[in-house]
Amino acid sequence: MKSARGSECRPCCYRMARGAWAAVFLLLGSVVDPCSSQTYALNDKAGLGRVFDGIGGLSGGGATSRLLVNYAEPYRSQILDYLFKPNFGASLHILKVEIGGDSQTTDGTEPSHMHYESDENYFRGYEWWLMKEAKRRNPNVTLIGLPWAFPGWVGHGKNWPYDFPDITAAYVVNWILGAKQYHDLDIQYVGIWNERNFDSKYIKLLRYTLDKNGLEGVRIIASDNLWEPITLYLLLDPELGRAVDVIGAHYPGTTTVKEAVKTQKKLWSSEDYSTFNDEVGGGCWARILNQNYVNGNMTATISWNLVASYYEDLPFGRDGLMTAEEPWSGNYVVESPIWITAHTTQFTQPGWTYLQTVGHLAQGGSYVALTDGTGNLTVVIETMTHDHSVCIRPPLPPFNVTSQNATFQLQGSFELQVWRSQFNFKTKKPSFFEKLTPLKLVDGSFTLNLAEDEVYTLTTITTGQKGSYPDPPPSARFPKVYKDNFDIRNPPFSEAPDFADQTGVFEYYINLTDPGPHVFTLRQVLTERPVTWAADADQTISVIGDYQWHDLTVTCDVFMESVKTGGVFIAARVDKGGQSIRSANGVFFWVFADGTYKVTNDLAGQTVLAEGQSGTRAYGWHTLSLTVKGQYALGQLNGYPLWKNAVVLTPKNGWAAIGTRSFELAQFDNFAVVAG
Repeated sequence: MKSARGSECRPCCYRMARGAWAAVFLLLGSVVDPCSSQTYALNDKAGLGRVFDGIGGLSGGGATSRLLVNYAEPYRSQILDYLFKPNFGASLHILKVEIGGDSQTTDGTEPSHMHYESDENYFRGYEWWLMKEAKRRNPNVTLIGLPWAFPGWVGHGKNWPYDFPDITAAYVVNWILGAKQYHDLDIQYVGIWNERNFDSKYIKLLRYTLDKNGLEGVRIIASDNLWEPITLYLLLDPELGRAVDVIGAHYPGTTTVKEAVKTQKKLWSSEDYSTFNDEVGGGCWARILNQNYVNGNMTATISWNLVASYYEDLPFGRDGLMTAEEPWSGNYVVESPIWITAHTTQFTQPGWTYLQTVGHLAQGGSYVALTDGTGNLTVVIETMTHDHSVCIRPPLPPFNVTSQNATFQLQGSFELQVWRSQFNFKTKKPSFFEKLTPLKLVDGSFTLNLAEDEVYTLTTITTGQKGSYPDPPPSARFPKVYKDNFDIRNPPFSEAPDFADQTGVFEYYINLTDPGPHVFTLRQVLTERPVTWAADADQTISVIGDYQWHDLTVTCDVFMESVKTGGVFIAARVDKGGQSIRSANGVFFWVFADGTYKVTNDLAGQTVLAEGQSGTRAYGWHTLSLTVKGQYALGQLNGYPLWKNAVVLTPKNGWAAIGTRSFELAQFDNFAVVAG
């Protein structure tokens, strides 16, 4: 019988126990003698393994899908198809989203459905839209919500959300109820994550609050962070055990702990990957998708993040399954993790079952096999080498992978579809998700010659497809001339295009009391610091544009709503964002409601370049203009020079930005940038 690469090898004969489906075994031999072998039995003689729960992506934690919503059609729909459309691209089974908490949670801030205790709005942000788009493509997609942070009122003045567990539980349950009431979305799981990892009182109260509101079917993931110490508490506390359905770990390194297995709970890698989406990133994803189950009994793996749709110079740039960071050009890139995902997702579904006899190949790599219980079988094999499958976290211990031969023997006569990805790091000519000639099994035997850094899927499922669209437009820098007057009466999203809120929340605002030219504005709406784990700044700030900008003019109309204590700024060359926003440098032009101004070299306002009287007051519109050219900066107020020749040695480049002195109400209008 011919192998998949055409070499001759004698058929291998092995009698196997009969099962619910045809039994399988694997033989490996050295590359010197392709017919020498070592036997790996894959069968259901000892019963089946754990139930597969799916592969997914995570939007949030935070603001990682921020730029996606600003893509024009048809490109936005094409990106969504690559992510969610069955039998097309990644064909994801799971979408996990952030329950926005008004706080910086890695790359930006996502708005809450309850800025204040008496405020409820279930149309803020873009996660509602994203869940509906995923559901429209795959009605069976599993939806998960997780709060990374909370509005300040939830903590009652403390940076901790669990001192008043009834308030926090009601806040989370309101989001789930709102998803159903306003968007007809059924949230199936809700996670509990916090820096201190574990609060049993809150978990029990959340379960009670869910049930009281008719949400008995919503299951709890706890902790959505670490295996311990919750596993010990689950073993000791039956009531807690009844409340928790899934133990989730972030970046588990494919391993779990014995106590977690003893709980008999579902074990998930509920946040994983977090790796630059080049070919090594694809190799990381290929390895952990298999080995999370082989090593750790994890039945779901969720990528952080879903799609790299945020400015690349923010933390963890391009860590998504694909890249869509240029809505202004329409360009996007279908990266290798999309096709590595397809090796599993297009040929399995949640509810399938792993075989117990899965494991490592003798010369490196791993194999898993799953069945739907009705005769279908899917086998996924990966041979990723150490240096070509390093994830950003945790550290990867040394291991070796070498080329090897694999012989499969199945009972019966049937045909297997074969899909292959070859990374080809040496030639730098990868081939992803290539459909090979089907294997027609007569005596149940075939051989694969497995090279290093390959992924194979062998399956009875015939519906797989490598979907494609015409190439998107070419990549382009952010426009050098950009204007936005925010004059949209019914905006599709609460955020203005391309503004990436870092601290604070900037939303479209209709000022119905203003009959003048500033009826439609962008407003910073938070008046209290949120409950957050990240290094939020004391000032609110939203960035926009091209990180490489150096010479530019930023202009914006501003309106302060805090008498005497209010303050706003426009900025250029802002060099940091995300979790590093507190230490951002740049050129910041501030005006204050007490009639003064200040120019600083940093967001914190410690390095002062110029200051003086401005005559600015609250409840009046003022036009600010900031020009930075080379090592000098100048500023205008209402069309007149206010200061000039401020020396700016660093930074050399960065984004434009707007923001406020503190958590306070303020409005912005007629924003414009002209870059050199």
